[in-house]
Amino acid sequence: MRFLKSSLAALVAGGIALSAAAAFAGEIRVGITMRMVSENGQRYGQMVMDEIDLINKAGGINGNTITATLLNDECKSDKGVANANKLIFQEKVHLLIGSTCSSVSLPIVDVTAKAGVPQLIPHSTNSTITQKNSAWVFRVPVAGRYYGGVNAKYVGENIGKKIAYICAADAASQGDCEKMQGQLKAQFGADPAYVAQVQEKEVDFRAHMQKIKGLNVDGIMVAALAETMARALVQSYEAGIGADVRRIGSSSASNAPVPKIAGDAVKGVFFSAAYSAADQRPIAKLFNEMVRARYGIHAPDHDFSQAYDLVRIMEQALKTTNLGLTSSSLAADRTAIRDAIAGVKNYQGLASGPISFCAAPTPQCRDGNRTAVLIAYTKGGEDFETEVLARVTMDENFGLN
Repeated sequence: MRFLKSSLAALVAGGIALSAAAAFAGEIRVGITMRMVSENGQRYGQMVMDEIDLINKAGGINGNTITATLLNDECKSDKGVANANKLIFQEKVHLLIGSTCSSVSLPIVDVTAKAGVPQLIPHSTNSTITQKNSAWVFRVPVAGRYYGGVNAKYVGENIGKKIAYICAADAASQGDCEKMQGQLKAQFGADPAYVAQVQEKEVDFRAHMQKIKGLNVDGIMVAALAETMARALVQSYEAGIGADVRRIGSSSASNAPVPKIAGDAVKGVFFSAAYSAADQRPIAKLFNEMVRARYGIHAPDHDFSQAYDLVRIMEQALKTTNLGLTSSSLAADRTAIRDAIAGVKNYQGLASGPISFCAAPTPQCRDGNRTAVLIAYTKGGEDFETEVLARVTMDENFGLN
């Protein structure tokens, strides 16, 4: 709350700088690699940089400044790995933040584990990320294994069990499809009615939709990145599949391009995410106002909230760490930061539930956010609207058997 208010005050005072100007006792180097190929993606990166700059303007971390380097990985795994290597071995960062796309975060986990650099995941949901059992990785967003269980329960109880799936090739979408299918089978004994594997930037879903139309399904799950999902939703209606067949989105359905591109086709789409702009908590309302003022966003999605929560968690951990900040102390400083992040307990921010980590290199310790929000669109277009259906906190062991 304090930081949200200070952010708004900084805006009124005349804008936000992108790098620290003040001199501090030492330099904490943070490297960031994110998908910034869309307007929203650029703003997620901008939010991380802006919040770090505000920390520096407020006095830094125990008298030390954070120096952040932001790189665009374009959701390409090879570019993400190259960025990680550059940040770790050339910039010699103390902490790596990244990435947006699960297909990028997955190989970076191996890089940070080998180099001994703490890695904070801002947006990636694929469950395999923490199942690699790296001692160096921490996930701020809700893991796909939790989303799969929440989605399946709601679908099986409220929509039906005959579900068709459109699954894009990116790692997060593949994970969402697999978890949803697995949980519908486990909870309700239901097998998929239809499964289509498509490319990340597929543009024509009409053949799939015509086949699905003849199956008399209860719902269609579209698991894809935002622009691809929006096209699929529009084409489902063009194929003559009525609104009585419920459309189910993966967590990327929360991203603004979905309702903006899909328009009326997004109405009624249900999905799980980590945050909703329809949240009525005071902290959420203040955050929404801040994001609108800074970035001109109608309603911030959960990738904005997760970027903000990540910086707050990073700040909390760094303030409890005694750092040498010399060339000879780099390895020890990285380890100290890792251990401090592992010590974060019951962080209360924009996420609907507390975020906690612990020392063991297991999914139970490193999937810190276990509370999914069930959200539905009530209106599409530029001025889209959503409603919160429910909030569900999962057991830490869910989806690991």
